[in-house]
Amino acid sequence: MGLQHHRSKSQPLFLDDDEMGLVLVFTKKPSSTPLPSTAAAARPKLLTLLFLSLVSGFLILAPHFFPAFYSFDSMAAMDSNLPLCSSVANGTICCDRTSIRSDVCYMKGDIRTQPSTSSIRLYTGESRHQDEKIRPYTRKWETSVMNTIDELHLITSDEKQQQSHHCDVTHDVPAVFFSTGGYTGNVYHEFNDGLIPLYITSHQYNKRVVFVILEYHDWWISKYSDILSHLSDFPAIDFSSDKRTHCFPEATVGLRIHDELTISPDLMQGSNRTIVDFRNILDRAYLPRITGLIEEEKLELGPAIRSNSRHNAPKLLIVSRTGSRAITNEEALVKTGERIGFRVEVLRPDPTTELAKIYRAMNSSDVMIGVHGAAMTHFLFMRPGSVFIQVVPLGTDWAAESYYGGPATRMGLKYIGYKILPRESSLFEKYGEEDPVLRDPESVNQRGWEYTKSIYLDGQNVALDLKRFAKRLGRAYGYVVKNVVRSRRERRRRRRSAV
Repeated sequence: MGLQHHRSKSQPLFLDDDEMGLVLVFTKKPSSTPLPSTAAAARPKLLTLLFLSLVSGFLILAPHFFPAFYSFDSMAAMDSNLPLCSSVANGTICCDRTSIRSDVCYMKGDIRTQPSTSSIRLYTGESRHQDEKIRPYTRKWETSVMNTIDELHLITSDEKQQQSHHCDVTHDVPAVFFSTGGYTGNVYHEFNDGLIPLYITSHQYNKRVVFVILEYHDWWISKYSDILSHLSDFPAIDFSSDKRTHCFPEATVGLRIHDELTISPDLMQGSNRTIVDFRNILDRAYLPRITGLIEEEKLELGPAIRSNSRHNAPKLLIVSRTGSRAITNEEALVKTGERIGFRVEVLRPDPTTELAKIYRAMNSSDVMIGVHGAAMTHFLFMRPGSVFIQVVPLGTDWAAESYYGGPATRMGLKYIGYKILPRESSLFEKYGEEDPVLRDPESVNQRGWEYTKSIYLDGQNVALDLKRFAKRLGRAYGYVVKNVVRSRRERRRRRRSAV
């Protein structure tokens, strides 16, 4: 699911011009041939010096003979290391294909959709023809899934052809085109490949942008409508089904993506926004619905809630799994959490669970426990400063850290990765102690994805060593209580200073 780069020691590393920095390297080739005479050796040296002198003279005089290529503006742009396509001239298409994760194309001018030919046309006064192809999805390196994504043609056309391609709907705001195909349906991919890149790409428009979606799903729009309404003021367009010609002044085709569930502020083109800013969008998106849920509960259980003596205890949320990677001693884990001092809640989400309810459960928790899997994406719903304990089954170390552990830390959570021992895995009963499945999972993973999936992801459950696990849970409790005390002191200090 992630990016992995492998290079053997014997495999040469090839550098392009940018990586080499235009350094010329001269090498001596061993030879058994006797050295040439002094006069013969001097001749190539003289020719080399003459050649270098000519090159140097050209570089010095070139700006005078070719001013268009050596203008101060162009040199300033090179010096500033601006990203490709950072500025797009009117009537042009610029495609940035430098990322291993996604291609992104930018268009500016008279832009018109043409769903019948899977194309977007840009009408210009120039005769120069340009035809760019792009699959607007953020897993460019995965050929198998990219082959399932609809391809768009971005075409420049002579403005004389405009009359035969009139606008049915004219927009005065930009458009962002993207696909909700591929791995959509898996919550990790819905956030990592879709929603976060959509925020990265569209935040600069301050909601004054229209989303045009390929492989449009009504259920996806319904599921994420609360979030989408905080990214755009306009209804999304189904590119394939809406046969009308939509006209835009600007368009971005494809989404920019930084890393796993991450937003890098240095790549946000001056805004310095981070994943915390995206999380704040989620807070605003779900607040109205969560407020409604709380009011409903007060009406139903108000007296019972107030009489619960443990209501103010730190909340521990256990995300339960069924099928593979389930915690088989979950009930005992609940009792352990309660003995330590937590108020314990078990969340059992299914595909029909309302996202706002999951958000509320996560957002109100002080500590969350879950076994590595797509549901851990919901750490995005936790408050910064909360504790996220990820149970890491055998064979999932790299994925657990890359997809969830690292991103959670960058969002400001206290992350604890609990790597289980072989005896805590159900695989311990199936394989011998010296079997590589238990002793060296990495070697098994190197055999291929199908081995990882069948053995470690689909074929493994977890029985926690609660004596060992309780030590981590106890540390989490101490961390939370310390933070709660600090927060209460800070609130009292603010109240006193306000008086």
